[in-house]
Amino acid sequence: MGILRGLFGGSESHAPLPPDSYANARLQEVTDQLKVLIAETSDRLEVVPSEHAAYVFIGKPPKKFGLAWIHDGRTSSFKTLVKDHGVNPIRLERIIEHLREAYQRSRSTERFTFNIADREIIVTPSEVLEKEVHDVIDEVIGK
Repeated sequence: MGILRGLFGGSESHAPLPPDSYANARLQEVTDQLKVLIAETSDRLEVVPSEHAAYVFIGKPPKKFGLAWIHDGRTSSFKTLVKDHGVNPIRLERIIEHLREAYQRSRSTERFTFNIADREIIVTPSEVLEKEVHDVIDEVIGK
């Protein structure tokens, strides 16, 4: 049924994120930053929780999307990579392509819904996707 909804323009259907899950505990740590993102965009948000952080796909991955990552109490994005790390458009496109490929590899991962600030977001608790996104960002910022 979820596939048919996607084909005909309806919303995705996922089970609610279990309250006692690791992913839920990680989301609780970044709730304030997620509320700011929710207020800033009406686009679809898909969060990949990480230890003391979160990666947020904004839009419709793997086709057209942005990415924000919440870490150390702040939120960074592609704009941060350009501004703070001097990433040029060609390199940024390669970064986006690596993230697109990582996302596509995770397509079979179970996704959940989570309500925050009166909005439903998608949560993808995937250690593999989290590591791949982390590695791509880490390579750029040189940590």
